[in-house]
Amino acid sequence: MAKILFVVTGAKHWTLADGSQHPTGFWAEEFVAPYDAFTEAGHEVVVATPGGVVPVVDEGSLSAEMNGGKENADAIAEKVRSNSALKQPISLDAVALDDYIAVFYPGGHGPMEDLAVDPTSGALLNDVIDSGKPLGVVCHAPAAFLAAKRADGSPTFTGYQVTGFSNAEEDQAGLADKAKWLLQDRLVELGVDYQEGEPWAPKVVVDRTLFTGQNPASSAPLAEKILSALA
Repeated sequence: MAKILFVVTGAKHWTLADGSQHPTGFWAEEFVAPYDAFTEAGHEVVVATPGGVVPVVDEGSLSAEMNGGKENADAIAEKVRSNSALKQPISLDAVALDDYIAVFYPGGHGPMEDLAVDPTSGALLNDVIDSGKPLGVVCHAPAAFLAAKRADGSPTFTGYQVTGFSNAEEDQAGLADKAKWLLQDRLVELGVDYQEGEPWAPKVVVDRTLFTGQNPASSAPLAEKILSALA
């Protein structure tokens, strides 16, 4: 059984422009849908977080509204609660990339708080891209690209075609005017070729070994693209 590494935010809040703390964590669907796809395909998922802290789920991602009704919301909440990998994460600085065939970053606003400024994650992203192994990153998790730099200080992902949570989606979610910065803006500033799809519709972009998804609805299609590449 081959292993796939999930790098999950350890943040419990997202600091807004006024200094207030917006409760957050990882987004349930963006963890559960790829986790299910990879494990059903016979792979083992290992979770890593900064410092090995047990990650928390964004409670908003467990709502009926975000999951197509209460039945689906209850089902995804149970999958989060019962997931043993989430309960026993390893520390990000203990990751040995050779142990994994692919790396996946779920989103949620949490990565905007911690992974965006985490040099250990940034170094791992460099190593994954250089290794040729598939790297999957969804929704707000491309914020982690901000911490990935080459030895000369240049951004690792300049020139890559990528997608991620759009300004339009952040605006419709009601947080754009409260944020210190918006993901789409920062990605463009990195020099990536940002690809924007319709708000909330699945959108997956593949460039070389980098696989990115725009939003929660992109999580399952993104995982399928990665599985196809592994096959």
